[in-house]
Amino acid sequence: MSTQLVPNAERQSFPTNCIESSMDLMDLSTTNDTAVNVRVTEPQPGAVWVTVDRAQKHNALARPVLAQLAAAVRAAGAREDVRYIVVTGAGDKYFAAGGDLHDLANVRDEAAVMAMMEEAGAALDAIRNCPVPVIAFLNGDAIGGGAELALACDMRLQSRHARIGYIQAKLGITSAWGGGPDLFQLIGRAHAMRMMSRCELVAAEQALAWGLADAVIADGAQGADFAAFTKPLNACPPQVLRGIKAQAIAARQGAGWKAHRAVEQKHLVQTWLHDDHWALADKLLSKGS
Repeated sequence: MSTQLVPNAERQSFPTNCIESSMDLMDLSTTNDTAVNVRVTEPQPGAVWVTVDRAQKHNALARPVLAQLAAAVRAAGAREDVRYIVVTGAGDKYFAAGGDLHDLANVRDEAAVMAMMEEAGAALDAIRNCPVPVIAFLNGDAIGGGAELALACDMRLQSRHARIGYIQAKLGITSAWGGGPDLFQLIGRAHAMRMMSRCELVAAEQALAWGLADAVIADGAQGADFAAFTKPLNACPPQVLRGIKAQAIAARQGAGWKAHRAVEQKHLVQTWLHDDHWALADKLLSKGS
């Protein structure tokens, strides 16, 4: 297993979201810009894990954290051998909570609010537009900005004890980083309205029923549940997963049928002519002969 830290040089400045449910969840300290808060590992070839490593701060998404997270995802997505990326948090209590109140203290006019939304949203766009599938492993609660991070990912595997909640209204605000459109598109108007207006923390089984989660993980990242979900992905050629993700991006962005079809055609040509396709086709043909 390889491990690396995201270089400081790759970081940008992203304002944080601050949407914790109570004072004991709020990170009131200013994040050290020189700290490395994101850990990158590769437990097996083609599967890159990006971990928000701030368990002592509930994995709060402060500006340097968002910048490091985006840099790590971009770097992994640029590698042709990577099949998928897993985004998770350190520990077992929080996938990601809110952010740094000091960062938001000076966001007091429309221009500053717009700048904060655009810059922080760009960090999550690095995940939405990543050329390979990105899986959120909710090792613990994903709340506020953490929930928006989870929804920016393509799939969500939720630990049985973890909850996901858009609790921004507790601070008298709405979603900020593109998580609102993601939520309404994923689970529909009624459930999204209910979650956001009631500040619900949705448990794993309910999240699965609503389509918020794609699987419930009962035995942790190293257990059989996670392995069973990712086994087909580990067997899928990287270029095929990229073709599927390209269609997912088109669908998320509301591309019309013709534009989406063009994306499909482009990647079908690329994958059809790839040696992997012919090797698999020949294997199936030899079984039938």
